[in-house]
Amino acid sequence: MSIDVADESGPAESPEDALDPLRISTLARFVMDRMRVHPQAELSVIALDRDAMAALHVQYLDLEGPTDVLSFEMDELRPGSEDKEPEPGLLGDVVLCPSVAVEQAKAAGHSTADELDLLTTHGILHLLGFDHEEPDEEQEMFGLQREILESWSHQRAEQGQP
Repeated sequence: MSIDVADESGPAESPEDALDPLRISTLARFVMDRMRVHPQAELSVIALDRDAMAALHVQYLDLEGPTDVLSFEMDELRPGSEDKEPEPGLLGDVVLCPSVAVEQAKAAGHSTADELDLLTTHGILHLLGFDHEEPDEEQEMFGLQREILESWSHQRAEQGQP
């Protein structure tokens, strides 16, 4: 898998609020493996500042202000299954806004790293065709997101990582 992480969000207000490109890349690989994405699939994750994210939010969703995560699907790849082999290709781009993640993490009572984990996972699931427009879609997507993040957290704890 090719996973590129670029941080163009500027300096974080504190070290604990900084985006960790290695963590994001490792998590993205974990999510893609769990979802049985083809090993030659490509993903890009980019972190932007509030102004750049707000511009994308208006351009693509016609909504004002910055948002936490946007996903731009490329080759419409879907998760593999035991019955169906996944296809190689470009999964797409996940765009994060760490400064929005900082605010959301404080409101939720967890770390910025945990919030960025959630947003990265959420963005990848969108790239794989999951959505939350309808109640049944939301239940499926958020349940899968929770399951993946719990497994990720468990794996990190076993490895002695925060």
